[in-house]
Amino acid sequence: MDTQSFKTFQAKPSTIEHEWYVVDATNRVVGRLASDIARVLRGKHKPTFTPHMDTGDYVVVVNAEEARFTGRKEQDKEYLRYSGYPGGDHTESPEEVREDRPTQLIERAVQGMMPQGPLGRKMMKKLKVYTGPDHPHEAQQPAPLEEA
Repeated sequence: MDTQSFKTFQAKPSTIEHEWYVVDATNRVVGRLASDIARVLRGKHKPTFTPHMDTGDYVVVVNAEEARFTGRKEQDKEYLRYSGYPGGDHTESPEEVREDRPTQLIERAVQGMMPQGPLGRKMMKKLKVYTGPDHPHEAQQPAPLEEA
């Protein structure tokens, strides 16, 4: 048998193509939506996925304030923040976060599912989250992302 025909594909920066997708978060569960978004940001939906390269696509999320939690998570879940000062740790519920920064609910959920390090931070820059139905990325002609 010819062993050359079984080489594993390795993506190179010149072979990577990034697409644009748009997701409507209206009435979608935050965690399930975040896992779909993280999969596309990493590029795991492509046959050219390479773990050490950014092969993922751009994702635009609209209507972020309409995403929902299941059960009592809206009241019981806690997000932690730390100011860097002694005694500067703060906790807030998703209800409180939704009032001030509704886009952060989705951003934090996706961030937890991405690689921790420089590659994960680079991939997170391809996530664009907006509270309303409008976004400034129409020129990229984003395709709707089908639910997994």
